[in-house]
Amino acid sequence: MKKFIVLILLVITQISIHAQLFPILGGQRAGISTAQFLKIGVGGRAAAMGEAFVAVANDVSALYWNPAGLVQFPDNQVMFSHNSWVVDISHEFVGASYHLSDMDVIGASVIALTTPDMERTTEFQPFGTGEFFSYSDIAVALTYSRKMTDKFSFGGTIRYIEETMDKVKQRGVMVDLGTYYWTGLGTSRFAVAVSNFGSDLTPDGTVTLLNKDKVSDWQSFSPPTVFRIGFAMEPYEAENHKLTTSIQINHPNDNSENVAVGVEYWYQEMVALRGGYKFNVDEQNISFGVGLKAPVSFARVTFDYGFTNFTKLGAAHRFSLILGF
Repeated sequence: MKKFIVLILLVITQISIHAQLFPILGGQRAGISTAQFLKIGVGGRAAAMGEAFVAVANDVSALYWNPAGLVQFPDNQVMFSHNSWVVDISHEFVGASYHLSDMDVIGASVIALTTPDMERTTEFQPFGTGEFFSYSDIAVALTYSRKMTDKFSFGGTIRYIEETMDKVKQRGVMVDLGTYYWTGLGTSRFAVAVSNFGSDLTPDGTVTLLNKDKVSDWQSFSPPTVFRIGFAMEPYEAENHKLTTSIQINHPNDNSENVAVGVEYWYQEMVALRGGYKFNVDEQNISFGVGLKAPVSFARVTFDYGFTNFTKLGAAHRFSLILGF
């Protein structure tokens, strides 16, 4: 078993290296990857904690953050999340997890991003041509997670994505890998996750230019691979109070490293207050939110809200609902 755990960690390390997750140019690599909607975090809880969540990931939102987290909670869950993103962009997430046994969990999720119809403009008609176009993204994923020991779990996700940009489409398959390790020192745990690893993506379609020329040969772009390392613990935990802290290092292949910190306080496992902050991120900085948990006749219901501040673009609001069975 120890050899298998070491092998998993080596595989993740090799993937991070081959995905060029430690670029020399750092921030100068911004804008080189495609499918940027995959970098928009899901869930009001994670958003409120500054997205420092890979080492927390103990609800169904682990489908996005760290697939190894699916075995960190005992019940089957369904999650619906709406994200009112900047410039009227809507970002939706639906996910579900099911326990095959105490050691094995499977899950499925869908991410969709849509924009309002936009009027087409040209250099000769800057105020609009009367024609409209749209932009949309969708990602469908299957996840498997297994508890290898009482301290170590591993998970993987296969995700199909499709981007529609007017008459041009882009399709691809990506993989997420994650690990989750309880250190044995109190409630501290350590997690590593690689998200959106895959081959380059090339658009498919034909566009007619103003001079009637047709363009159908497009450049390839790398997926938005992100390597995350997180650490979380409960510095204080009593009968009616629970405080969770988390710190995370994010290393995207198309930008500089950044650090996120988050905190969560639960009172009687019914009301939660959360806050977070991102360092070395151009736009996003502070975040905060609340959570409410209540049992009803058919399920355990959790509602989460997360607010994320943008320095120039305003703010984003995430709402999520989790049903536990």
